[in-house]
Amino acid sequence: MTQEVWNAVDAFVDDTLVGHDPVLEAALERSSAAGLPAISVSPPQGKLLHLLARTIKARRILELGTLGGYSTIWLARALGRGGRVVTLELDPKHAAVARANLRHAGFARRVDIRVGDALDTLAALASEGSRPFDLVFIDADKPRIPDYFSRSLALSHPGSVIIVDNVVREGKLADASSDDANVQGVRRLHEMLAHEERVSATTIQTVGAKGYDGFTVALVN
Repeated sequence: MTQEVWNAVDAFVDDTLVGHDPVLEAALERSSAAGLPAISVSPPQGKLLHLLARTIKARRILELGTLGGYSTIWLARALGRGGRVVTLELDPKHAAVARANLRHAGFARRVDIRVGDALDTLAALASEGSRPFDLVFIDADKPRIPDYFSRSLALSHPGSVIIVDNVVREGKLADASSDDANVQGVRRLHEMLAHEERVSATTIQTVGAKGYDGFTVALVN
């Protein structure tokens, strides 16, 4: 199997099940024009996030790693009446692009973009007495993933779903000898989850336009 085949399958899924979406496509175009890295989730992955959020009837969603707001739009579209997305972004430039994309998508008032170090922002949310989140999507720097997960868990409730993206790292997840900080981060996450009694979790490998990777899904008990 080759990347060419994976791309073709994703293109087929895009055409048949995801469909042409001018708002989402414009968000990607603005992000590219602004020089943001092309690391947004793929359209099928975005729709999966959307469907998962709808499945659990999420009213409050937390996202770590806004980038240009592409996945944020997918998540915001899943919100029920009165729902809200809080999304955390380190880079002010990325946040500005995301704000424009969310405004164009009609979600400016339903999405709260918080700029700064995610660990600081998560601590601030906790100190504010933030209501628990129904779904958390973590798509941020991998060395600190275990810390992000722990603080997100503290902001969840039984029944919340926490999704962590890009954890398989082209199979390097299984390499105990890797000195890559990203691999070490996702391995520590798995080791932590193996002993965390408050969640039940699994990891799924994926291939597609984004290459070979995967994501972890944890259900808070």
